[in-house]
Amino acid sequence: MYLPSQFESHNAEHAADLIGAHPLATLVSCDDQGDPFISHLPLHLERTGDRFVLLGHFARGNPHWRLLEQLPRAQALFMGPHAYLSPKVYPDLVRVPTWNYLAVHCRGEVRLIDEPEAKDRLLKRLIGDHEPPYAAQWRGLEPGYTSKMLSGIVGFELPVRQWVCKLKLNQHRSEAHAAMRADYAVGNDNERALADWMRRLNMNDPAPDDH
Repeated sequence: MYLPSQFESHNAEHAADLIGAHPLATLVSCDDQGDPFISHLPLHLERTGDRFVLLGHFARGNPHWRLLEQLPRAQALFMGPHAYLSPKVYPDLVRVPTWNYLAVHCRGEVRLIDEPEAKDRLLKRLIGDHEPPYAAQWRGLEPGYTSKMLSGIVGFELPVRQWVCKLKLNQHRSEAHAAMRADYAVGNDNERALADWMRRLNMNDPAPDDH
């Protein structure tokens, strides 16, 4: 990922919060010819300090997991809120539009999980992220049904060897921050989320000109 220094965050809390709020990942790996294979999967994050492990599962009919049996390297890409930025936020007219966005990329080697009890534990973590009360319903289903459902998936974990977090919010153009934040704060869901991140990053108004 192209990552100018002004947009790079080394803060694990930033990366973890983005993954938690936007868990649908684009999982990318390459075959032995270098051609990419892509799956879109919700992933669960387990974090210890700056170290991340991602958990998820494939439908057994998805050939991606068979590729990862042979070539386990993969990247999980998470896209956070994003929005257009109009040049009208600048105090002068010699400007161009851009697009602001937040993203996290995680790289590592996938370990497949196909033992039923381990897959059941994995599913409970995903359920816990999105609908904790469903765990009781899952436990109450007929064993034959749950066994069939578990046999239809292949779980995996991705211990993250490297992660990068990009927060592209026009940090290097402080003269635009006040108008940019004001516009985003009354916009759509993505724009309001970016305004919240500007506040979180203390992207304050530039100091008034004393002259």
